Amino acid sequence: MKTGTLEFRFRAVLALFIVALVLSGITAFPLLTELQLLASWFGASAATGPEGSSGLTFWILTVKQGLEETYARFPWMAYGTDWLAFSHIVIALFFIGPLVNPRSGRSALYAGVAACVGVIPLALICGAIRGIPFYWRLIDCSFGVFGLLPLLYCLRLLRQMEQADLRR
Repeated sequence: MKTGTLEFRFRAVLALFIVALVLSGITAFPLLTELQLLASWFGASAATGPEGSSGLTFWILTVKQGLEETYARFPWMAYGTDWLAFSHIVIALFFIGPLVNPRSGRSALYAGVAACVGVIPLALICGAIRGIPFYWRLIDCSFGVFGLLPLLYCLRLLRQMEQADLRR
């Protein structure tokens, strides 16, 4: 495969990864609004609490109630998720280097792979400690898996680009 095609694929996949990372971070800003929207999608917008609900609806209403009560008494707690959102954006910036110059970005890709792998034990261990339902922890683990796939693909493309450079 031509080096230009490999670089195009690399940049396209990495750009998609960057956009997904930024978008997932931005969703940490309006958590209560998002939970209110989810509750309405599940037909539970009028519910004041999770009582009488089950499954995913119970969890959505539990988190919504927790955020409402926390924000009412301690609005500064939302500042923590503001920093979470900001950190996603900052982490995405570290992938701009490999996006611009793929051959110089191997270390950023490896760091991203390590972070994606680290999501899985974090979600499983800390989620259990915090009382997060198992199915929700699996959803959280999926962020690591879905982040890992494009980064591993980019590393494979990078190896192919380097091999093509050697053949020249």
